[in-house]
Amino acid sequence: MFLEGERPQELLLLLLLLRWTTAFSEDLAFPHLGDSSQPPLRPCPWRCSCPRDDMVDCAGLDLRVFPENITRAARHLSLQNNQLQELPYNELSRLSGLRTLDLHSNLISSEGLPDEAFESLTQLENFYVAHNKLSVAPQLLPRSLRVADLAANEVVEIFPLTFGEKPALRSVYLHNNRLSNTGLPSNAFHGSEAITTLSLSSNQLSYLPPSLPASLERLHLQHNLISKVPRDALSLQTQLRELYLQHNQLTDRGLDVTTFSKLSSLEYLDLSHNQLATVPEGLPGSLTILNLGRNCIQQVEAVRLRRARGLRYLLLQHNRLGASALPAGTLRPLRALHTLHLYGNRLERVPPALPRHLQALVMPHNRVAALGARDLVSARALAELNLAYNRLASARVHPAAFRRLRALRSLDLTGNQLSRLPEGLPASLRILRLQRNQLRALEPEQLVGLNKLRELSLAHNRLRVGDIGPGTWHELQALQVLDLSHNELSFVPPDLPEALEELHLQANRISHVGPEAFLSTPHLRALFLRANKLHMTSIAAEAFLGLSHLRVVDTAENPEQVLVQLPPKGKGP
Repeated sequence: MFLEGERPQELLLLLLLLRWTTAFSEDLAFPHLGDSSQPPLRPCPWRCSCPRDDMVDCAGLDLRVFPENITRAARHLSLQNNQLQELPYNELSRLSGLRTLDLHSNLISSEGLPDEAFESLTQLENFYVAHNKLSVAPQLLPRSLRVADLAANEVVEIFPLTFGEKPALRSVYLHNNRLSNTGLPSNAFHGSEAITTLSLSSNQLSYLPPSLPASLERLHLQHNLISKVPRDALSLQTQLRELYLQHNQLTDRGLDVTTFSKLSSLEYLDLSHNQLATVPEGLPGSLTILNLGRNCIQQVEAVRLRRARGLRYLLLQHNRLGASALPAGTLRPLRALHTLHLYGNRLERVPPALPRHLQALVMPHNRVAALGARDLVSARALAELNLAYNRLASARVHPAAFRRLRALRSLDLTGNQLSRLPEGLPASLRILRLQRNQLRALEPEQLVGLNKLRELSLAHNRLRVGDIGPGTWHELQALQVLDLSHNELSFVPPDLPEALEELHLQANRISHVGPEAFLSTPHLRALFLRANKLHMTSIAAEAFLGLSHLRVVDTAENPEQVLVQLPPKGKGP
Protein backbone atom coordinates (compact mmCIF):
# COMPACT_ATOMS: atom_id res chain seq x y z
CA MET A 1 0.00 0.00 0.00
CA PHE A 2 1.34 3.49 -0.81
CA LEU A 3 0.88 6.76 0.99
CA GLU A 4 -1.67 9.01 -0.52
CA GLY A 5 -0.32 11.26 -3.22
CA GLU A 6 2.96 9.30 -3.70
CA ARG A 7 3.75 7.34 -6.77
CA PRO A 8 5.86 4.14 -6.70
CA GLN A 9 8.62 5.68 -8.88
CA GLU A 10 9.14 8.64 -6.52
CA LEU A 11 9.28 6.42 -3.43
CA LEU A 12 11.90 4.18 -5.08
CA LEU A 13 14.08 7.19 -5.90
CA LEU A 14 13.83 8.39 -2.30
CA LEU A 15 14.96 5.02 -0.92
CA LEU A 16 17.97 4.90 -3.29
CA LEU A 17 19.06 8.41 -2.28
CA LEU A 18 18.80 7.52 1.43
CA ARG A 19 20.95 4.40 0.93
CA TRP A 20 23.69 6.32 -0.98
CA THR A 21 23.86 9.04 1.71
CA THR A 22 24.28 6.44 4.47
CA ALA A 23 27.10 4.71 2.61
CA PHE A 24 28.91 8.05 2.01
CA SER A 25 28.66 8.89 5.73
CA GLU A 26 30.21 5.54 6.68
CA ASP A 27 33.15 6.15 4.34
CA LEU A 28 33.82 9.48 6.06
CA ALA A 29 33.59 7.99 9.53
CA PHE A 30 35.63 4.85 8.72
CA PRO A 31 37.99 5.64 5.88
CA HIS A 32 39.82 2.33 6.33
CA LEU A 33 36.64 0.58 5.19
CA GLY A 34 36.65 2.47 1.88
CA ASP A 35 38.76 1.90 -1.24
CA SER A 36 41.71 -0.27 -0.19
CA SER A 37 43.74 0.84 -3.19
CA GLN A 38 44.40 4.35 -1.73
CA PRO A 39 47.76 4.56 0.18
CA PRO A 40 47.65 5.72 3.81
CA LEU A 41 48.75 9.27 4.55
CA ARG A 42 52.50 9.55 5.32
CA PRO A 43 53.50 11.30 8.56
CA CYS A 44 55.62 14.38 7.83
CA PRO A 45 56.91 17.06 10.24
CA TRP A 46 55.05 20.34 10.23
CA ARG A 47 56.25 22.75 7.47
CA CYS A 48 58.61 20.14 6.05
CA SER A 49 58.11 18.28 2.79
CA CYS A 50 58.31 14.55 2.20
CA PRO A 51 58.45 13.95 -1.56
CA ARG A 52 59.15 10.25 -0.99
CA ASP A 53 58.49 7.75 1.76
CA ASP A 54 62.19 7.76 2.67
CA MET A 55 62.93 11.49 2.26
CA VAL A 56 62.31 14.34 4.72
CA ASP A 57 63.22 17.86 3.64
CA CYS A 58 63.19 20.54 6.35
CA ALA A 59 65.78 22.84 4.76
CA GLY A 60 65.64 26.63 5.02
CA LEU A 61 62.76 26.87 7.48
CA ASP A 62 64.58 28.85 10.19
CA LEU A 63 64.06 25.94 12.59
CA ARG A 64 65.45 26.32 16.11
CA VAL A 65 64.29 22.94 17.39
CA PHE A 66 64.78 19.51 15.88
CA PRO A 67 61.49 18.62 14.12
CA GLU A 68 59.19 16.05 15.62
CA ASN A 69 57.30 13.23 13.92
CA ILE A 70 60.11 12.21 11.56
CA THR A 71 59.27 8.76 10.25
CA ARG A 72 61.57 5.89 11.15
CA ALA A 73 61.52 4.99 7.46
CA ALA A 74 63.51 8.14 6.62
CA ARG A 75 66.70 7.47 4.71
CA HIS A 76 67.53 11.05 3.70
CA LEU A 77 67.07 13.92 6.16
CA SER A 78 67.82 17.52 5.12
CA LEU A 79 68.06 20.13 7.85
CA GLN A 80 70.48 22.58 6.23
CA ASN A 81 70.10 26.36 6.43
CA ASN A 82 68.30 26.51 9.76
CA GLN A 83 69.09 27.83 13.25
CA LEU A 84 69.62 24.52 15.04
CA GLN A 85 72.09 24.59 17.93
CA GLU A 86 71.87 20.99 19.04
CA LEU A 87 70.56 17.58 18.04
CA PRO A 88 68.60 15.60 20.67
CA TYR A 89 70.12 12.17 21.12
CA ASN A 90 66.78 10.39 21.54
CA GLU A 91 65.37 11.82 18.31
CA LEU A 92 68.41 11.17 16.16
CA SER A 93 69.23 7.73 17.53
CA ARG A 94 65.84 6.29 16.58
CA LEU A 95 66.45 7.09 12.88
CA SER A 96 68.69 4.07 12.50
CA GLY A 97 68.04 3.71 8.78
CA LEU A 98 69.44 7.12 7.77
CA ARG A 99 71.75 7.12 4.77
CA THR A 100 72.11 10.92 4.40
CA LEU A 101 72.12 13.53 7.18
CA ASP A 102 72.52 17.13 6.00
CA LEU A 103 73.10 19.71 8.75
CA HIS A 104 74.91 22.25 6.58
CA SER A 105 74.69 25.92 7.70
CA ASN A 106 73.27 25.77 11.21
CA LEU A 107 74.60 26.87 14.60
CA ILE A 108 75.51 23.45 15.95
CA SER A 109 78.37 23.30 18.44
CA SER A 110 80.36 20.24 19.46
CA GLU A 111 78.37 20.10 22.67
CA GLY A 112 75.17 20.05 20.63
CA LEU A 113 76.29 17.05 18.58
CA PRO A 114 76.51 14.12 21.03
CA ASP A 115 78.78 11.23 20.03
CA GLU A 116 76.17 8.77 21.29
CA ALA A 117 73.78 9.90 18.59
CA PHE A 118 75.89 8.21 15.91
CA GLU A 119 76.01 4.82 17.61
CA SER A 120 72.66 3.76 16.15
CA LEU A 121 73.24 5.35 12.71
CA THR A 122 74.95 2.24 11.43
CA GLN A 123 73.89 2.80 7.82
CA LEU A 124 74.84 6.48 7.51
CA GLU A 125 76.77 7.15 4.27
CA ASN A 126 76.67 10.92 3.73
CA PHE A 127 77.22 13.34 6.62
CA TYR A 128 77.20 17.07 5.92
CA VAL A 129 77.81 19.44 8.83
CA ALA A 130 79.77 22.24 7.13
CA HIS A 131 79.28 25.88 8.17
CA ASN A 132 78.45 25.25 11.80
CA LYS A 133 80.30 25.97 15.06
CA LEU A 134 82.05 22.70 15.82
CA SER A 135 85.27 23.08 17.81
CA VAL A 136 86.19 19.39 17.75
CA ALA A 137 85.11 16.66 15.40
CA PRO A 138 82.84 13.82 16.57
CA GLN A 139 84.97 11.12 18.18
CA LEU A 140 83.27 8.22 16.45
CA LEU A 141 81.48 8.43 13.12
CA PRO A 142 79.72 5.36 11.66
CA ARG A 143 81.84 2.76 9.89
CA SER A 144 79.44 2.91 6.91
CA LEU A 145 80.38 6.52 6.06
CA ARG A 146 81.24 7.42 2.44
CA VAL A 147 81.27 11.27 2.47
CA ALA A 148 82.05 13.50 5.45
CA ASP A 149 81.89 17.29 5.15
CA LEU A 150 83.00 19.26 8.23
CA ALA A 151 84.29 22.29 6.34
CA ALA A 152 83.97 25.89 7.57
CA ASN A 153 83.70 25.16 11.26
CA GLU A 154 86.16 25.96 14.06
CA VAL A 155 87.59 22.46 14.42
CA VAL A 156 90.95 22.26 16.18
CA GLU A 157 91.05 18.51 16.73
CA ILE A 158 89.94 15.27 15.15
CA PHE A 159 90.23 11.80 16.64
CA PRO A 160 91.51 8.42 15.40
CA LEU A 161 88.00 7.06 14.86
CA THR A 162 86.49 10.22 13.44
CA PHE A 163 87.60 9.14 9.98
CA GLY A 164 89.65 6.07 10.79
CA GLU A 165 88.41 2.50 10.23
CA LYS A 166 85.94 3.56 7.54
CA PRO A 167 86.51 1.15 4.65
CA ALA A 168 83.88 2.83 2.41
CA LEU A 169 84.94 6.44 3.09
CA ARG A 170 85.85 8.24 -0.15
CA SER A 171 85.66 12.01 0.48
CA VAL A 172 86.64 14.08 3.53
CA TYR A 173 86.24 17.86 3.60
CA LEU A 174 87.93 19.71 6.47
CA HIS A 175 88.84 23.00 4.79
CA ASN A 176 88.34 26.35 6.50
CA ASN A 177 88.87 25.15 10.04
CA ARG A 178 91.60 25.74 12.65
CA LEU A 179 93.47 22.48 12.44
CA SER A 180 97.15 22.42 13.29
CA ASN A 181 99.37 19.37 13.05
CA THR A 182 98.88 18.64 16.75
CA GLY A 183 95.13 18.36 16.19
CA LEU A 184 95.54 15.81 13.40
CA PRO A 185 96.68 12.44 14.80
CA SER A 186 99.09 10.33 12.78
CA ASN A 187 96.51 7.53 12.57
CA ALA A 188 93.65 9.83 11.58
CA PHE A 189 92.91 7.83 8.42
CA HIS A 190 94.12 4.38 9.43
CA GLY A 191 91.88 1.66 8.08
CA SER A 192 90.23 4.01 5.56
CA GLU A 193 91.90 2.82 2.40
CA ALA A 194 89.32 4.10 -0.11
CA ILE A 195 89.63 7.87 0.46
CA THR A 196 90.20 9.59 -2.89
CA THR A 197 89.53 13.25 -1.96
CA LEU A 198 90.91 15.00 1.13
CA SER A 199 90.55 18.75 1.62
CA LEU A 200 92.60 20.34 4.40
CA SER A 201 92.97 23.77 2.85
CA SER A 202 92.71 27.00 4.86
CA ASN A 203 93.85 25.56 8.17
CA GLN A 204 96.99 26.10 10.27
CA LEU A 205 99.15 23.17 9.25
CA SER A 206 102.90 23.84 9.36
CA TYR A 207 104.02 20.69 7.54
CA LEU A 208 102.41 18.12 5.29
CA PRO A 209 100.67 15.55 7.50
CA PRO A 210 102.23 12.08 7.53
CA SER A 211 100.41 8.80 7.04
CA LEU A 212 97.95 10.11 4.48
CA PRO A 213 95.82 7.47 2.70
CA ALA A 214 97.63 5.76 -0.16
CA SER A 215 94.38 5.82 -2.14
CA LEU A 216 94.30 9.62 -2.47
CA GLU A 217 93.63 11.11 -5.90
CA ARG A 218 93.04 14.76 -4.88
CA LEU A 219 94.77 16.47 -1.96
CA HIS A 220 93.99 20.10 -1.07
CA LEU A 221 96.48 21.77 1.29
CA GLN A 222 96.42 25.34 -0.03
CA HIS A 223 96.24 28.34 2.30
CA ASN A 224 98.07 26.80 5.24
CA LEU A 225 101.40 27.59 6.92
CA ILE A 226 103.30 24.66 5.40
CA SER A 227 107.05 25.24 5.16
CA LYS A 228 108.12 21.62 4.82
CA VAL A 229 107.10 18.35 3.23
CA PRO A 230 108.71 15.61 5.37
CA ARG A 231 110.75 13.01 3.52
CA ASP A 232 108.58 10.12 2.29
CA ALA A 233 105.39 11.93 3.31
CA LEU A 234 104.13 11.35 -0.25
CA SER A 235 105.94 8.11 -0.98
CA LEU A 236 102.82 5.88 -1.01
CA GLN A 237 100.38 8.13 -2.87
CA THR A 238 100.97 6.63 -6.30
CA GLN A 239 97.36 7.30 -7.34
CA LEU A 240 97.48 11.01 -6.51
CA ARG A 241 96.48 13.09 -9.58
CA GLU A 242 95.98 16.58 -8.12
CA LEU A 243 98.07 18.25 -5.41
CA TYR A 244 97.29 21.79 -4.25
CA LEU A 245 100.02 23.46 -2.15
CA GLN A 246 99.60 27.09 -3.19
CA HIS A 247 99.58 29.94 -0.65
CA ASN A 248 101.92 28.31 1.85
CA GLN A 249 105.45 29.08 3.10
CA LEU A 250 107.44 26.49 1.17
CA THR A 251 111.11 27.17 0.49
CA ASP A 252 113.68 25.07 -1.37
CA ARG A 253 114.83 23.64 1.98
CA GLY A 254 111.34 22.34 2.65
CA LEU A 255 111.46 20.04 -0.41
CA ASP A 256 113.92 17.44 -1.61
CA VAL A 257 114.47 15.31 -4.70
CA THR A 258 112.09 12.61 -3.41
CA THR A 259 109.18 14.90 -2.46
CA PHE A 260 107.29 14.42 -5.74
CA SER A 261 109.34 11.72 -7.47
CA LYS A 262 107.11 8.79 -6.46
CA LEU A 263 103.84 10.41 -7.45
CA SER A 264 103.66 8.43 -10.66
CA SER A 265 100.06 9.49 -11.44
CA LEU A 266 100.39 13.19 -10.62
CA GLU A 267 98.94 15.44 -13.33
CA TYR A 268 98.34 18.78 -11.58
CA LEU A 269 100.74 20.43 -9.11
CA ASP A 270 100.12 23.94 -7.79
CA LEU A 271 103.03 25.47 -5.86
CA SER A 272 102.18 29.10 -6.58
CA HIS A 273 102.36 31.80 -3.90
CA ASN A 274 105.24 30.24 -1.97
CA GLN A 275 108.90 31.20 -1.45
CA LEU A 276 110.68 28.85 -3.85
CA ALA A 277 113.89 30.07 -5.48
CA THR A 278 114.24 27.18 -7.93
CA VAL A 279 112.06 24.71 -9.79
CA PRO A 280 111.65 21.62 -7.56
CA GLU A 281 113.63 18.49 -8.34
CA GLY A 282 112.17 15.09 -9.05
CA LEU A 283 109.07 16.18 -10.95
CA PRO A 284 107.24 13.08 -12.24
CA GLY A 285 106.86 12.33 -15.94
CA SER A 286 103.06 12.18 -15.58
CA LEU A 287 102.82 15.89 -14.73
CA THR A 288 100.64 17.89 -17.12
CA ILE A 289 100.16 21.24 -15.33
CA LEU A 290 102.79 22.90 -13.12
CA ASN A 291 101.98 26.23 -11.50
CA LEU A 292 105.01 27.98 -9.98
CA GLY A 293 103.62 31.50 -10.22
CA ARG A 294 104.41 34.13 -7.58
CA ASN A 295 107.52 32.57 -6.11
CA CYS A 296 111.11 33.90 -6.04
CA ILE A 297 112.53 31.84 -8.92
CA GLN A 298 115.49 33.51 -10.61
CA GLN A 299 116.56 30.77 -13.01
CA VAL A 300 115.11 27.61 -14.55
CA GLU A 301 117.56 24.73 -14.88
CA ALA A 302 117.02 22.22 -17.67
CA VAL A 303 117.90 19.31 -15.38
CA ARG A 304 114.90 20.13 -13.16
CA LEU A 305 112.51 19.68 -16.09
CA ARG A 306 114.15 16.66 -17.67
CA ARG A 307 111.75 14.06 -16.26
CA ALA A 308 108.61 16.16 -16.81
CA ARG A 309 108.41 15.37 -20.50
CA GLY A 310 104.60 15.23 -20.46
CA LEU A 311 104.24 18.79 -19.19
CA ARG A 312 101.70 20.81 -21.19
CA TYR A 313 101.20 23.93 -19.07
CA LEU A 314 104.13 25.64 -17.32
CA LEU A 315 103.20 28.74 -15.31
CA LEU A 316 106.06 30.91 -14.08
CA GLN A 317 104.30 34.27 -13.81
CA HIS A 318 105.43 36.87 -11.26
CA ASN A 319 108.82 35.45 -10.38
CA ARG A 320 112.27 37.03 -10.68
CA LEU A 321 113.34 35.62 -14.01
CA GLY A 322 115.95 37.91 -15.54
CA ALA A 323 117.97 38.13 -18.73
CA SER A 324 119.72 34.76 -18.33
CA ALA A 325 116.94 32.91 -16.51
CA LEU A 326 116.01 30.61 -19.43
CA PRO A 327 119.19 29.69 -21.31
CA ALA A 328 118.99 27.96 -24.69
CA GLY A 329 117.87 24.36 -24.38
CA THR A 330 116.14 24.78 -21.01
CA LEU A 331 112.70 24.09 -22.41
CA ARG A 332 113.78 21.64 -25.10
CA PRO A 333 112.84 18.49 -23.09
CA LEU A 334 109.25 19.72 -22.85
CA ARG A 335 108.18 18.45 -26.24
CA ALA A 336 104.48 18.38 -25.31
CA LEU A 337 104.40 21.91 -23.88
CA HIS A 338 101.25 23.76 -24.96
CA THR A 339 101.34 26.96 -22.85
CA LEU A 340 104.25 28.88 -21.33
CA HIS A 341 103.16 31.63 -18.95
CA LEU A 342 105.87 34.20 -18.06
CA TYR A 343 103.79 37.23 -17.11
CA GLY A 344 105.42 39.83 -14.85
CA ASN A 345 109.10 38.86 -14.84
CA ARG A 346 112.29 40.66 -15.90
CA LEU A 347 112.97 38.91 -19.17
CA GLU A 348 114.74 40.95 -21.83
CA ARG A 349 114.13 38.61 -24.73
CA VAL A 350 111.89 35.77 -25.84
CA PRO A 351 113.26 32.48 -24.45
CA PRO A 352 115.43 30.81 -27.11
CA ALA A 353 114.74 27.40 -28.62
CA LEU A 354 111.08 27.25 -27.67
CA PRO A 355 109.41 23.81 -27.93
CA ARG A 356 108.17 23.23 -31.45
CA HIS A 357 104.62 22.30 -30.40
CA LEU A 358 104.13 25.34 -28.15
CA GLN A 359 100.78 26.97 -28.89
CA ALA A 360 100.59 29.83 -26.35
CA LEU A 361 103.42 32.11 -25.21
CA VAL A 362 102.18 34.58 -22.61
CA MET A 363 104.79 37.08 -21.43
CA PRO A 364 103.33 40.57 -20.90
CA HIS A 365 104.91 42.95 -18.41
CA ASN A 366 108.53 42.01 -19.03
CA ARG A 367 111.43 43.98 -20.50
CA VAL A 368 111.60 42.60 -24.02
CA ALA A 369 113.01 45.35 -26.23
CA ALA A 370 113.74 43.50 -29.48
CA LEU A 371 112.49 40.66 -31.68
CA GLY A 372 114.98 39.05 -34.01
CA ALA A 373 114.28 37.19 -37.23
CA ARG A 374 114.79 33.79 -35.57
CA ASP A 375 113.56 34.41 -32.03
CA LEU A 376 110.26 32.67 -32.70
CA VAL A 377 111.28 30.39 -35.56
CA SER A 378 111.27 27.20 -33.48
CA ALA A 379 107.68 27.78 -32.27
CA ARG A 380 105.93 27.53 -35.59
CA ALA A 381 102.79 26.07 -33.99
CA LEU A 382 102.12 29.20 -31.93
CA ALA A 383 98.44 30.19 -31.98
CA GLU A 384 98.62 32.86 -29.25
CA LEU A 385 101.47 35.30 -28.63
CA ASN A 386 101.15 37.93 -25.91
CA LEU A 387 103.99 40.46 -25.64
CA ALA A 388 101.92 43.29 -24.19
CA TYR A 389 103.55 45.91 -22.00
CA ASN A 390 107.14 45.27 -22.93
CA ARG A 391 109.65 47.70 -24.49
CA LEU A 392 109.36 46.86 -28.17
CA ALA A 393 110.16 49.67 -30.61
CA SER A 394 109.50 49.38 -34.34
CA ALA A 395 113.16 49.80 -35.21
CA ARG A 396 114.04 46.68 -33.20
CA VAL A 397 111.31 44.36 -34.52
CA HIS A 398 112.73 42.44 -37.49
CA PRO A 399 110.47 42.37 -40.59
CA ALA A 400 110.59 38.57 -40.50
CA ALA A 401 109.92 38.18 -36.76
CA PHE A 402 106.34 36.91 -37.24
CA ARG A 403 106.48 35.68 -40.81
CA ARG A 404 106.85 31.96 -40.08
CA LEU A 405 104.09 31.81 -37.47
CA ARG A 406 101.55 30.47 -39.92
CA ALA A 407 99.20 29.16 -37.20
CA LEU A 408 99.12 32.41 -35.20
CA ARG A 409 95.56 33.52 -34.43
CA SER A 410 96.03 36.08 -31.65
CA LEU A 411 98.85 38.66 -31.35
CA ASP A 412 98.88 41.14 -28.46
CA LEU A 413 101.43 43.97 -28.66
CA THR A 414 99.56 46.36 -26.38
CA GLY A 415 101.52 48.90 -24.38
CA ASN A 416 104.81 48.91 -26.28
CA GLN A 417 106.63 51.69 -28.15
CA LEU A 418 105.68 50.84 -31.73
CA SER A 419 105.41 53.74 -34.16
CA ARG A 420 104.16 51.62 -37.06
CA LEU A 421 102.51 48.26 -37.63
CA PRO A 422 104.92 45.31 -37.68
CA GLU A 423 105.73 43.88 -41.10
CA GLY A 424 105.14 40.33 -42.18
CA LEU A 425 102.07 39.64 -40.05
CA PRO A 426 100.77 36.12 -40.79
CA ALA A 427 97.56 35.71 -42.78
CA SER A 428 96.18 33.37 -40.10
CA LEU A 429 95.61 36.22 -37.60
CA ARG A 430 92.11 36.60 -36.13
CA ILE A 431 92.90 39.07 -33.34
CA LEU A 432 95.48 41.89 -33.41
CA ARG A 433 95.87 44.23 -30.44
CA LEU A 434 98.06 47.30 -30.82
CA GLN A 435 96.49 49.73 -28.38
CA ARG A 436 98.62 52.03 -26.24
CA ASN A 437 101.53 52.36 -28.64
CA GLN A 438 102.77 55.36 -30.61
CA LEU A 439 101.21 54.62 -34.01
CA ARG A 440 100.93 57.68 -36.21
CA ALA A 441 100.04 56.21 -39.60
CA LEU A 442 98.38 53.23 -41.29
CA GLU A 443 99.18 52.10 -44.82
CA PRO A 444 97.48 49.40 -46.94
CA GLU A 445 100.74 47.48 -47.32
CA GLN A 446 100.90 46.84 -43.58
CA LEU A 447 97.57 44.97 -43.58
CA VAL A 448 97.96 43.04 -46.83
CA GLY A 449 96.81 39.43 -46.57
CA LEU A 450 94.96 39.80 -43.25
CA ASN A 451 91.65 38.73 -44.77
CA LYS A 452 90.81 36.53 -41.74
CA LEU A 453 91.29 39.26 -39.14
CA ARG A 454 88.13 39.72 -37.04
CA GLU A 455 89.24 42.06 -34.28
CA LEU A 456 91.68 44.99 -34.54
CA SER A 457 92.42 47.32 -31.63
CA LEU A 458 94.30 50.55 -32.36
CA ALA A 459 93.05 52.50 -29.34
CA HIS A 460 95.22 54.99 -27.45
CA ASN A 461 97.55 55.88 -30.30
CA ARG A 462 98.12 59.10 -32.29
CA LEU A 463 96.22 58.36 -35.47
CA ARG A 464 94.65 61.06 -37.60
CA VAL A 465 92.32 60.49 -40.53
CA GLY A 466 94.81 62.05 -42.92
CA ASP A 467 97.44 59.53 -41.83
CA ILE A 468 95.26 56.53 -42.75
CA GLY A 469 96.11 55.78 -46.35
CA PRO A 470 93.41 55.17 -49.00
CA GLY A 471 92.46 51.51 -49.23
CA THR A 472 93.86 50.69 -45.78
CA TRP A 473 90.75 48.71 -44.81
CA HIS A 474 90.30 46.99 -48.17
CA GLU A 475 92.11 43.78 -47.18
CA LEU A 476 90.19 43.35 -43.92
CA GLN A 477 87.19 41.60 -45.42
CA ALA A 478 86.33 39.65 -42.24
CA LEU A 479 86.86 42.45 -39.70
CA GLN A 480 83.96 42.67 -37.22
CA VAL A 481 85.40 44.75 -34.37
CA LEU A 482 87.50 47.89 -34.91
CA ASP A 483 88.68 50.01 -31.98
CA LEU A 484 90.00 53.46 -32.93
CA SER A 485 89.12 55.12 -29.64
CA HIS A 486 91.43 57.62 -27.93
CA ASN A 487 93.16 58.81 -31.08
CA GLU A 488 93.13 62.15 -32.91
CA LEU A 489 90.44 61.49 -35.54
CA SER A 490 88.41 64.51 -36.64
CA PHE A 491 85.78 62.54 -38.56
CA VAL A 492 84.73 58.93 -39.23
CA PRO A 493 87.35 57.25 -41.43
CA PRO A 494 85.94 56.46 -44.89
CA ASP A 495 85.58 53.10 -46.63
CA LEU A 496 85.48 51.02 -43.46
CA PRO A 497 85.23 47.19 -43.87
CA GLU A 498 81.84 45.90 -44.97
CA ALA A 499 81.69 43.11 -42.36
CA LEU A 500 82.15 45.55 -39.45
CA GLU A 501 79.69 45.07 -36.57
CA GLU A 502 81.27 47.05 -33.74
CA LEU A 503 83.04 50.40 -34.15
CA HIS A 504 84.74 52.27 -31.29
CA LEU A 505 85.41 55.96 -32.00
CA GLN A 506 85.06 57.38 -28.49
CA ALA A 507 87.46 60.00 -27.13
CA ASN A 508 88.56 61.42 -30.49
CA ARG A 509 88.00 64.89 -31.98
CA ILE A 510 85.00 64.09 -34.17
CA SER A 511 82.73 67.09 -34.61
CA HIS A 512 80.63 66.01 -37.59
CA VAL A 513 79.12 62.76 -38.93
CA GLY A 514 78.07 63.09 -42.55
CA PRO A 515 75.26 61.27 -44.38
CA GLU A 516 77.68 58.84 -46.08
CA ALA A 517 79.76 58.03 -43.01
CA PHE A 518 78.49 54.43 -42.70
CA LEU A 519 77.51 53.55 -46.25
CA SER A 520 80.23 50.90 -46.38
CA THR A 521 79.18 49.19 -43.10
CA PRO A 522 75.62 47.86 -43.49
CA HIS A 523 76.08 45.22 -40.76
CA LEU A 524 77.00 47.67 -37.99
CA ARG A 525 75.41 46.76 -34.63
CA ALA A 526 77.17 49.00 -32.10
CA LEU A 527 78.68 52.46 -32.54
CA PHE A 528 80.54 54.36 -29.80
CA LEU A 529 80.94 58.11 -30.26
CA ARG A 530 81.08 59.30 -26.68
CA ALA A 531 83.53 61.99 -25.51
CA ASN A 532 84.01 63.64 -28.89
CA LYS A 533 83.10 67.19 -30.02
CA LEU A 534 79.59 66.50 -31.24
CA HIS A 535 76.76 68.98 -30.91
CA MET A 536 73.02 68.57 -31.26
CA THR A 537 73.08 68.92 -35.05
CA SER A 538 76.45 67.30 -35.71
CA ILE A 539 75.06 63.97 -36.97
CA ALA A 540 73.32 64.06 -40.34
CA ALA A 541 69.77 62.71 -40.28
CA GLU A 542 70.63 60.26 -43.08
CA ALA A 543 73.78 58.91 -41.37
CA PHE A 544 72.11 55.75 -40.03
CA LEU A 545 69.83 54.96 -42.96
CA GLY A 546 70.34 51.42 -44.10
CA LEU A 547 71.86 50.26 -40.80
CA SER A 548 69.07 47.80 -40.05
CA HIS A 549 71.15 45.91 -37.46
CA LEU A 550 72.22 48.96 -35.43
CA ARG A 551 71.11 48.66 -31.81
CA VAL A 552 73.61 50.70 -29.79
CA VAL A 553 74.76 54.27 -30.40
CA ASP A 554 76.66 55.84 -27.51
CA THR A 555 76.99 59.63 -27.77
CA ALA A 556 77.37 60.51 -24.08
CA GLU A 557 79.91 63.03 -22.75
CA ASN A 558 79.83 65.29 -25.78
CA PRO A 559 79.54 69.11 -25.51
CA GLU A 560 75.80 68.86 -26.14
CA GLN A 561 73.26 66.10 -25.82
CA VAL A 562 73.00 64.29 -29.15
CA LEU A 563 69.71 62.60 -29.90
CA VAL A 564 69.91 59.63 -32.25
CA GLN A 565 66.99 57.83 -33.81
CA LEU A 566 67.80 54.25 -34.68
CA PRO A 567 66.45 52.78 -37.90
CA PRO A 568 63.47 50.40 -37.58
CA LYS A 569 64.48 46.83 -36.80
CA GLY A 570 64.77 44.63 -39.85
CA LYS A 571 64.33 47.50 -42.31
CA GLY A 572 66.87 47.69 -45.06
CA PRO A 573 67.82 50.74 -47.13
